[in-house]
Amino acid sequence: MSFAPKPRSGLGRRHFLAGAGAVGGLAIGVAAAVPGASAARAAGPRPDLMTAALGTPVRDLPHLPATRPAGADAARAAAPRTLRPFLDPLPIPRVLRPRGTLTLPLERARVRLHRSLPATHLWTYGGSHLGPTIEVRRGRRLRVAWENHLEGDFPVTAVRVPFAYDPEQPLMWDRPGREGGAPRKEVAALPPWAVVHLHGAVTGGGNDGWAENAVSPGHAQLAEYPNDQPAGHFWYHDHAMHITHLNVMTGLGAGTYLIRDEEEDALDLPAGDYEIPLVFYDRNLDADDSGELTGDLLYKGIVVADDPYELVRPFTGPFTLVNGVIWPHLDVEARWYRFRVLNAANNRPYRLRVVDEDDKPIPAGAFLQIGGDAGLLPKPVPLGEGITLTPAERADLLVDFRALRGRRPRLVNALPEPGARPDMMEFRVASRASHGGATAPAPGATLSPSYRRRNEADVADATQRMVVVTPVYPKDPELWEMERVKAPDGPFPIDGVIQFEHPDGTVHTYKRVSSTFDDPVRFTVPSGATERWSFLSLEKSEGSYPHPMHLHAVAFQALGRDRYDVSSFEFFELPGGGYGAGTTSPLKRKGSGTLTPGERGPKDVISLGPGEMVNVAAEFTGPAGRFMHHCHIYEHEDMMMMRPFVIMPPEVLAAAPPGHGAGPAHGH
Repeated sequence: MSFAPKPRSGLGRRHFLAGAGAVGGLAIGVAAAVPGASAARAAGPRPDLMTAALGTPVRDLPHLPATRPAGADAARAAAPRTLRPFLDPLPIPRVLRPRGTLTLPLERARVRLHRSLPATHLWTYGGSHLGPTIEVRRGRRLRVAWENHLEGDFPVTAVRVPFAYDPEQPLMWDRPGREGGAPRKEVAALPPWAVVHLHGAVTGGGNDGWAENAVSPGHAQLAEYPNDQPAGHFWYHDHAMHITHLNVMTGLGAGTYLIRDEEEDALDLPAGDYEIPLVFYDRNLDADDSGELTGDLLYKGIVVADDPYELVRPFTGPFTLVNGVIWPHLDVEARWYRFRVLNAANNRPYRLRVVDEDDKPIPAGAFLQIGGDAGLLPKPVPLGEGITLTPAERADLLVDFRALRGRRPRLVNALPEPGARPDMMEFRVASRASHGGATAPAPGATLSPSYRRRNEADVADATQRMVVVTPVYPKDPELWEMERVKAPDGPFPIDGVIQFEHPDGTVHTYKRVSSTFDDPVRFTVPSGATERWSFLSLEKSEGSYPHPMHLHAVAFQALGRDRYDVSSFEFFELPGGGYGAGTTSPLKRKGSGTLTPGERGPKDVISLGPGEMVNVAAEFTGPAGRFMHHCHIYEHEDMMMMRPFVIMPPEVLAAAPPGHGAGPAHGH
């Protein structure tokens, strides 16, 4: 493929970021056939290099072509190995327990990411790479002034370089340095414009951190959080329109927010010094002409295609940071600990395991999950094989170090291609036994007596929504909202039309009614309603990174996964130029997928893998307002894989003029 630059509009929404899946084209008002579509030329197959860039491990692509001389850039490829792991202690953020009000500044700081690096310029929440932990009690309202005191140049250098594969070198995104890429002037010119979203909070639309309501230096974002929801692990991060994927890199990536309640208190879990947030993400660093790391943050975009559009891989980097430090260590006593874990990466999923010095997982009974995104699980879950978290997913974990006295187990990412090394951090367990202290709940114990598990029967009569993400190439991914319609006459494929064949032979047809953030609101939810939302990925490469699908304003429950044969979804050339996409024949269900035990509790993010449909039940009992749903790969939401929806009192909806009601829905 050629890498000649194609026209693009700087940080524009279209033609600048590729990833793990969705499709383009304008929304159609009616399901209209494309003239001559049956004879239209289908888009060519996706190159293996792009499939590798979507997350499929290189080991699964045996015929991947080398595209640069073996041994190129050897000095810079070796740079990650010059940083010794486990030298720095794990930073533990300070805990704030405000009463009623809180002022938290966004301010510039210089922070060391590793003791062997110079200090790094950052924009931060309160002066540290990981923001302070905010802890509140359920039902106690908190008003926060997020004051913007940021100043100076944008603290991240961004470059773009063409993807090239050398089997003798780490993958390009796992190498530091610019590799010849020139700094992007449009990124260097970005002002300190930021907005804070409290992820998982059930709050009004005016307090949710609407992406376009970012504030400039000298101004404050005022937000009110009712905290009227079960105990859980929430978090705050930047959500500025178009530039979230860059702003989080500056240091505005994460801070922990914990709600406590009496149910959690009754479990007598490890607390105080024995309850620790572990927030992890990957980053890249700039290098000087000799290959030495400078400590400056680098956003290296890998251009995986430039014909017919420029497509850039969502960010991953070689260095894993935990609580803002590269590969730290933590001294622990030989007792139970509680870790509030968050994947705050732009794009990279992590499969967490605790292993000993011989890389053997610790016993399942010593590694438990008791909570997920939005609260406690029904029962404790042993994690013998570890736990996978996509971006924005959280886990409430318990680890027993009693049998590891004097040892140095490690937290690792057990997925293929984990960056420069699989290690995330090291635990240094005291040699002496620790007496007393909290332990873990008994196997099979009920963790949350108030939690009621929903099933399909509970939402059989509920409003049904469908959201589709489609495969990248030959154009950028998009997120489609769908409406069930009468089947058109064809011929197929028809741009924006997807059909499903059910086991009884009936065929259901859906048309795209929106595909970009600026399209009119199509989903309006009556306050207090319970709805069934279905998320479908039409990505065909099984190894591609999943989409973390996120709903603002609500905690939902996953009802189930289904696997589909999505091979009949195709791109094709449209008369007059551009590409359409639709199904050539109805999609067929292949079977049931699996919900992990950790996905059976309250969630606000759900992993959507290639060829999967995930169904969730959401009860919208919080305040009304305008909110968003989106893929939580930051590059995807910034390229408009994000849509507004509205929650409105049902009495107001009843008074709405025709055509302004609850919006399109679908049935089975």
